[in-house]
Amino acid sequence: MRARRMIFSAVTLILGGYLSFSLWGGEPIYSGAKSDHFDGERFFNLVEKIERRYVSALRGVVSGDQGLGQWDKLPNKHYGPPVERVMGKALRVTFINHSTTLIQTEGLNILTDPIWSDYCGPLPLASPYRYRPPGLRFEELPQIDVVVVSHSHYDHMDIPSLKRLSERFEPQVLVGIGNAELLRKEGIKNVKELDWWDSTQVHPNLEVVGVPAQHWSRRNVGDKNKRLWMGYVFNTPHGAHYFAGDTAMGPHFKMIKERFGGMRLALLPIGAFRPESIMEGSHISPVEALNAHELLGAETSVAIHWGTFRLGMDGQFEAVDVLKTALVQRMHAGEVIDFRVLDFGESLELK
Repeated sequence: MRARRMIFSAVTLILGGYLSFSLWGGEPIYSGAKSDHFDGERFFNLVEKIERRYVSALRGVVSGDQGLGQWDKLPNKHYGPPVERVMGKALRVTFINHSTTLIQTEGLNILTDPIWSDYCGPLPLASPYRYRPPGLRFEELPQIDVVVVSHSHYDHMDIPSLKRLSERFEPQVLVGIGNAELLRKEGIKNVKELDWWDSTQVHPNLEVVGVPAQHWSRRNVGDKNKRLWMGYVFNTPHGAHYFAGDTAMGPHFKMIKERFGGMRLALLPIGAFRPESIMEGSHISPVEALNAHELLGAETSVAIHWGTFRLGMDGQFEAVDVLKTALVQRMHAGEVIDFRVLDFGESLELK
Protein backbone atom coordinates (compact mmCIF):
# COMPACT_ATOMS: atom_id res chain seq x y z
CA MET A 1 0.00 0.00 0.00
CA ARG A 2 2.80 2.44 0.92
CA ALA A 3 4.59 1.64 -2.36
CA ARG A 4 1.41 2.35 -4.33
CA ARG A 5 0.99 5.68 -2.55
CA MET A 6 4.59 6.59 -3.37
CA ILE A 7 4.08 5.71 -7.04
CA PHE A 8 0.87 7.76 -7.14
CA SER A 9 2.64 10.74 -5.53
CA ALA A 10 5.53 10.49 -7.97
CA VAL A 11 3.21 10.32 -10.98
CA THR A 12 1.34 13.35 -9.64
CA LEU A 13 4.62 15.26 -9.35
CA ILE A 14 5.91 14.23 -12.76
CA LEU A 15 2.70 14.91 -14.68
CA GLY A 16 0.55 17.07 -12.42
CA GLY A 17 3.44 19.28 -11.38
CA TYR A 18 4.26 19.99 -15.00
CA LEU A 19 0.64 20.83 -15.77
CA SER A 20 0.20 22.96 -12.65
CA PHE A 21 2.15 25.71 -14.37
CA SER A 22 -0.72 26.06 -16.84
CA LEU A 23 -4.23 27.41 -16.87
CA TRP A 24 -6.63 27.95 -19.69
CA GLY A 25 -5.94 30.84 -22.05
CA GLY A 26 -7.20 34.41 -22.19
CA GLU A 27 -4.01 36.28 -21.31
CA PRO A 28 -2.17 38.44 -23.86
CA ILE A 29 0.32 36.72 -26.18
CA TYR A 30 3.48 38.36 -27.53
CA SER A 31 4.03 38.84 -31.26
CA GLY A 32 7.09 40.45 -32.77
CA ALA A 33 9.88 40.27 -35.33
CA LYS A 34 11.83 37.04 -35.82
CA SER A 35 15.25 36.72 -34.20
CA ASP A 36 17.87 34.08 -33.44
CA HIS A 37 15.68 32.90 -30.53
CA PHE A 38 12.15 33.80 -31.77
CA ASP A 39 10.52 32.27 -34.84
CA GLY A 40 7.73 34.82 -35.09
CA GLU A 41 5.43 32.80 -32.85
CA ARG A 42 7.49 31.11 -30.13
CA PHE A 43 10.81 31.60 -28.39
CA PHE A 44 13.47 28.88 -28.41
CA ASN A 45 16.76 28.11 -26.70
CA LEU A 46 20.34 28.55 -27.89
CA VAL A 47 20.59 24.77 -28.21
CA GLU A 48 17.87 22.23 -28.90
CA LYS A 49 15.93 21.41 -25.77
CA ILE A 50 16.48 17.96 -24.33
CA GLU A 51 13.37 15.81 -24.68
CA ARG A 52 11.62 15.08 -21.40
CA ARG A 53 11.59 11.31 -20.98
CA TYR A 54 8.44 10.78 -18.89
CA VAL A 55 8.18 7.03 -19.55
CA SER A 56 11.76 6.54 -18.36
CA ALA A 57 11.04 8.55 -15.22
CA LEU A 58 7.90 6.59 -14.40
CA ARG A 59 9.71 3.30 -15.05
CA GLY A 60 12.32 4.36 -12.50
CA VAL A 61 9.62 5.04 -9.92
CA VAL A 62 7.91 1.69 -10.43
CA SER A 63 11.21 -0.21 -10.29
CA GLY A 64 12.28 1.59 -7.13
CA ASP A 65 15.32 3.21 -8.75
CA GLN A 66 13.77 6.67 -8.34
CA GLY A 67 12.52 7.28 -4.79
CA LEU A 68 10.41 10.23 -3.71
CA GLY A 69 12.43 12.41 -1.35
CA GLN A 70 11.23 13.50 2.08
CA TRP A 71 9.65 16.94 2.60
CA ASP A 72 8.43 18.41 5.91
CA LYS A 73 6.81 21.61 7.07
CA LEU A 74 9.64 23.46 8.83
CA PRO A 75 9.98 26.72 10.76
CA ASN A 76 12.76 29.22 10.13
CA LYS A 77 15.35 30.72 12.39
CA HIS A 78 14.72 34.47 12.45
CA TYR A 79 17.83 36.41 11.47
CA GLY A 80 16.18 39.82 11.78
CA PRO A 81 15.50 42.47 9.15
CA PRO A 82 18.18 43.47 6.65
CA VAL A 83 20.01 46.78 6.74
CA GLU A 84 18.34 49.64 4.88
CA ARG A 85 21.16 50.21 2.36
CA VAL A 86 24.63 48.92 1.51
CA MET A 87 26.83 51.56 -0.04
CA GLY A 88 29.62 51.47 -2.61
CA LYS A 89 31.53 48.27 -3.38
CA ALA A 90 30.20 46.38 -0.36
CA LEU A 91 27.61 43.74 -1.27
CA ARG A 92 25.09 41.91 0.86
CA VAL A 93 22.84 39.13 -0.44
CA THR A 94 20.02 37.61 1.61
CA PHE A 95 18.43 34.28 0.66
CA ILE A 96 14.70 34.70 1.30
CA ASN A 97 13.25 31.53 -0.24
CA HIS A 98 13.14 29.60 -3.52
CA SER A 99 14.66 31.99 -6.11
CA THR A 100 13.90 35.12 -4.08
CA THR A 101 16.98 36.99 -2.94
CA LEU A 102 17.65 40.53 -1.78
CA ILE A 103 20.81 42.00 -3.33
CA GLN A 104 22.11 45.18 -1.68
CA THR A 105 25.00 47.13 -3.21
CA GLU A 106 25.81 50.61 -4.57
CA GLY A 107 23.07 52.03 -2.34
CA LEU A 108 20.41 50.01 -4.22
CA ASN A 109 18.09 47.19 -3.18
CA ILE A 110 17.25 44.52 -5.80
CA LEU A 111 14.77 41.64 -5.46
CA THR A 112 14.90 38.54 -7.66
CA ASP A 113 11.80 36.45 -8.53
CA PRO A 114 9.86 37.50 -5.42
CA ILE A 115 7.35 35.02 -3.98
CA TRP A 116 5.61 35.29 -0.62
CA SER A 117 2.51 33.28 -1.60
CA ASP A 118 1.63 29.97 0.07
CA TYR A 119 1.44 28.09 -3.23
CA CYS A 120 2.83 28.52 -6.74
CA GLY A 121 0.16 27.85 -9.31
CA PRO A 122 -3.19 29.00 -10.66
CA LEU A 123 -5.33 26.89 -8.28
CA PRO A 124 -4.53 26.38 -4.57
CA LEU A 125 -5.62 22.73 -4.39
CA ALA A 126 -3.78 21.74 -7.59
CA SER A 127 -0.53 23.67 -7.11
CA PRO A 128 2.74 23.05 -5.25
CA TYR A 129 2.47 24.49 -1.75
CA ARG A 130 4.99 26.04 0.60
CA TYR A 131 6.95 23.89 3.07
CA ARG A 132 8.87 26.75 4.71
CA PRO A 133 7.92 30.38 5.28
CA PRO A 134 9.95 33.12 3.60
CA GLY A 135 13.17 33.96 5.42
CA LEU A 136 12.11 37.61 5.56
CA ARG A 137 8.62 38.77 6.36
CA PHE A 138 7.28 41.10 3.69
CA GLU A 139 7.02 43.85 6.32
CA GLU A 140 10.77 43.57 7.00
CA LEU A 141 11.80 44.55 3.48
CA PRO A 142 13.68 47.81 3.04
CA GLN A 143 12.78 50.16 0.20
CA ILE A 144 12.99 48.08 -3.00
CA ASP A 145 14.38 49.85 -6.07
CA VAL A 146 14.50 47.09 -8.69
CA VAL A 147 12.63 43.79 -9.14
CA VAL A 148 13.64 41.26 -11.81
CA VAL A 149 11.41 38.40 -12.95
CA SER A 150 13.09 35.59 -14.89
CA HIS A 151 10.06 33.99 -16.57
CA SER A 152 6.33 33.34 -16.40
CA HIS A 153 6.20 30.12 -14.35
CA TYR A 154 4.15 30.64 -11.21
CA ASP A 155 7.01 29.90 -8.81
CA HIS A 156 8.97 32.78 -10.35
CA MET A 157 6.26 35.23 -11.45
CA ASP A 158 4.07 35.50 -8.36
CA ILE A 159 1.49 38.16 -9.17
CA PRO A 160 0.22 38.69 -5.58
CA SER A 161 3.77 39.42 -4.36
CA LEU A 162 4.50 41.67 -7.34
CA LYS A 163 1.30 43.64 -6.69
CA ARG A 164 2.24 44.14 -3.03
CA LEU A 165 5.71 45.32 -4.01
CA SER A 166 4.32 47.70 -6.62
CA GLU A 167 1.81 49.19 -4.19
CA ARG A 168 4.33 49.66 -1.39
CA PHE A 169 7.55 50.60 -3.20
CA GLU A 170 6.79 51.33 -6.89
CA PRO A 171 10.10 49.72 -7.98
CA GLN A 172 11.37 49.35 -11.52
CA VAL A 173 10.19 45.88 -12.61
CA LEU A 174 12.14 44.11 -15.36
CA VAL A 175 10.81 41.13 -17.34
CA GLY A 176 11.55 39.31 -20.58
CA ILE A 177 9.73 40.37 -23.73
CA GLY A 178 6.15 39.16 -23.87
CA ASN A 179 5.70 39.24 -20.08
CA ALA A 180 4.93 42.89 -19.31
CA GLU A 181 1.23 42.78 -20.12
CA LEU A 182 0.69 39.99 -17.57
CA LEU A 183 1.80 42.45 -14.89
CA ARG A 184 0.32 45.66 -16.27
CA LYS A 185 -3.18 44.20 -16.48
CA GLU A 186 -2.89 43.52 -12.72
CA GLY A 187 -2.09 47.18 -12.04
CA ILE A 188 1.65 46.66 -11.54
CA LYS A 189 3.53 49.81 -12.53
CA ASN A 190 6.95 50.68 -13.96
CA VAL A 191 7.31 47.44 -15.94
CA LYS A 192 9.96 47.25 -18.65
CA GLU A 193 10.69 44.39 -21.06
CA LEU A 194 14.15 43.22 -22.06
CA ASP A 195 15.32 40.86 -24.79
CA TRP A 196 18.44 38.74 -24.38
CA TRP A 197 21.44 41.09 -24.22
CA ASP A 198 19.23 44.18 -23.86
CA SER A 199 20.32 46.52 -21.08
CA THR A 200 18.79 49.31 -19.05
CA GLN A 201 20.56 51.86 -16.86
CA VAL A 202 18.38 51.96 -13.76
CA HIS A 203 20.89 54.06 -11.80
CA PRO A 204 24.26 55.70 -12.62
CA ASN A 205 25.93 52.80 -10.77
CA LEU A 206 23.69 49.96 -11.99
CA GLU A 207 23.12 48.58 -15.47
CA VAL A 208 20.82 45.55 -15.68
CA VAL A 209 21.27 43.22 -18.66
CA GLY A 210 18.91 40.42 -19.69
CA VAL A 211 20.92 37.31 -20.57
CA PRO A 212 20.05 33.93 -22.11
CA ALA A 213 18.87 30.95 -20.09
CA GLN A 214 18.16 27.37 -21.17
CA HIS A 215 14.55 26.93 -20.13
CA TRP A 216 10.96 27.41 -21.34
CA SER A 217 7.81 29.31 -20.41
CA ARG A 218 4.14 28.58 -19.90
CA ARG A 219 1.44 30.49 -18.05
CA ASN A 220 -1.62 28.92 -19.66
CA VAL A 221 -2.51 26.12 -22.04
CA GLY A 222 -2.07 28.20 -25.20
CA ASP A 223 1.07 30.23 -24.51
CA LYS A 224 3.94 27.74 -24.25
CA ASN A 225 7.22 29.51 -25.11
CA LYS A 226 5.40 32.66 -26.24
CA ARG A 227 7.03 34.74 -23.49
CA LEU A 228 10.79 34.99 -23.09
CA TRP A 229 12.75 33.49 -20.18
CA MET A 230 16.10 34.89 -19.04
CA GLY A 231 18.69 35.49 -16.37
CA TYR A 232 20.10 38.87 -15.41
CA VAL A 233 23.52 40.45 -15.00
CA PHE A 234 23.82 43.43 -12.66
CA ASN A 235 26.73 45.54 -13.88
CA THR A 236 28.25 47.91 -11.32
CA PRO A 237 31.49 49.92 -11.14
CA HIS A 238 32.83 47.27 -8.75
CA GLY A 239 31.96 44.12 -10.68
CA ALA A 240 29.18 42.10 -12.29
CA HIS A 241 26.66 39.95 -10.43
CA TYR A 242 24.53 37.22 -12.00
CA PHE A 243 21.07 35.83 -11.27
CA ALA A 244 20.37 32.68 -13.29
CA GLY A 245 16.60 32.38 -12.81
CA ASP A 246 15.70 28.87 -14.00
CA THR A 247 18.13 27.25 -16.40
CA ALA A 248 19.61 24.01 -17.66
CA MET A 249 23.21 23.72 -18.84
CA GLY A 250 24.02 25.48 -22.07
CA PRO A 251 26.52 27.73 -23.85
CA HIS A 252 25.15 30.85 -22.16
CA PHE A 253 27.37 30.55 -19.08
CA LYS A 254 30.52 30.81 -21.18
CA MET A 255 28.96 33.58 -23.30
CA ILE A 256 28.15 35.62 -20.19
CA LYS A 257 31.71 35.38 -18.90
CA GLU A 258 33.11 36.32 -22.31
CA ARG A 259 30.92 39.42 -22.43
CA PHE A 260 31.17 40.64 -18.83
CA GLY A 261 34.23 38.95 -17.38
CA GLY A 262 34.11 36.79 -14.27
CA MET A 263 31.17 37.25 -11.92
CA ARG A 264 31.75 38.66 -8.47
CA LEU A 265 28.58 36.89 -7.31
CA ALA A 266 26.45 34.22 -9.01
CA LEU A 267 23.03 33.09 -7.77
CA LEU A 268 22.62 29.56 -9.13
CA PRO A 269 19.67 27.12 -8.84
CA ILE A 270 20.31 23.63 -7.47
CA GLY A 271 16.92 22.04 -6.67
CA ALA A 272 14.13 20.25 -8.55
CA PHE A 273 16.77 18.20 -10.40
CA ARG A 274 15.19 14.72 -10.12
CA PRO A 275 14.15 12.79 -12.12
CA GLU A 276 17.01 13.94 -14.31
CA SER A 277 15.44 12.27 -17.36
CA ILE A 278 12.87 15.09 -17.20
CA MET A 279 14.58 17.90 -15.34
CA GLU A 280 17.92 18.03 -17.16
CA GLY A 281 16.35 20.04 -20.00
CA SER A 282 15.07 22.72 -17.60
CA HIS A 283 17.15 22.75 -14.41
CA ILE A 284 20.81 22.35 -13.60
CA SER A 285 21.67 19.75 -10.98
CA PRO A 286 23.81 20.61 -7.93
CA VAL A 287 26.91 19.20 -9.65
CA GLU A 288 26.11 21.17 -12.81
CA ALA A 289 25.75 24.28 -10.65
CA LEU A 290 29.40 23.83 -9.66
CA ASN A 291 30.30 23.56 -13.34
CA ALA A 292 28.31 26.73 -14.07
CA HIS A 293 30.16 28.52 -11.25
CA GLU A 294 33.45 27.69 -12.95
CA LEU A 295 32.22 28.56 -16.47
CA LEU A 296 31.09 31.95 -15.18
CA GLY A 297 34.42 32.58 -13.51
CA ALA A 298 32.46 33.38 -10.35
CA GLU A 299 34.32 34.45 -7.22
CA THR A 300 31.38 33.45 -4.99
CA SER A 301 28.15 31.60 -5.73
CA VAL A 302 25.01 31.16 -3.62
CA ALA A 303 22.53 28.30 -4.01
CA ILE A 304 18.90 29.16 -4.81
CA HIS A 305 15.78 27.23 -5.93
CA TRP A 306 15.71 24.65 -3.15
CA GLY A 307 13.75 23.71 -0.03
CA THR A 308 10.59 25.83 -0.48
CA PHE A 309 8.23 24.12 -2.94
CA ARG A 310 8.28 20.46 -3.94
CA LEU A 311 8.75 20.70 -7.72
CA GLY A 312 10.60 17.45 -8.40
CA MET A 313 11.24 14.06 -6.83
CA ASP A 314 14.34 15.16 -4.93
CA GLY A 315 14.00 15.61 -1.18
CA GLN A 316 13.87 18.94 0.61
CA PHE A 317 17.60 18.99 1.40
CA GLU A 318 18.80 16.51 -1.22
CA ALA A 319 20.16 19.18 -3.57
CA VAL A 320 22.05 20.79 -0.69
CA ASP A 321 23.51 17.44 0.40
CA VAL A 322 24.59 16.55 -3.15
CA LEU A 323 26.16 20.00 -3.56
CA LYS A 324 28.10 19.74 -0.30
CA THR A 325 29.34 16.23 -1.15
CA ALA A 326 30.52 17.40 -4.58
CA LEU A 327 32.25 20.41 -3.00
CA VAL A 328 34.18 18.16 -0.60
CA GLN A 329 35.22 15.89 -3.47
CA ARG A 330 36.52 18.83 -5.48
CA MET A 331 38.34 20.26 -2.47
CA HIS A 332 40.08 16.90 -2.01
CA ALA A 333 41.07 17.13 -5.68
CA GLY A 334 42.73 20.48 -4.98
CA GLU A 335 40.03 22.82 -6.28
CA VAL A 336 39.04 25.94 -4.35
CA ILE A 337 35.36 26.79 -4.90
CA ASP A 338 33.46 29.42 -2.89
CA PHE A 339 29.90 28.14 -3.26
CA ARG A 340 27.64 28.95 -0.32
CA VAL A 341 24.36 27.55 0.95
CA LEU A 342 22.54 30.18 3.00
CA ASP A 343 19.74 29.43 5.40
CA PHE A 344 16.34 31.04 4.80
CA GLY A 345 16.77 34.67 5.88
CA GLU A 346 20.56 34.40 6.21
CA SER A 347 22.80 37.03 4.62
CA LEU A 348 26.27 36.95 3.10
CA GLU A 349 28.44 40.06 2.99
CA LEU A 350 31.18 40.59 0.43
CA LYS A 351 33.58 43.49 0.88
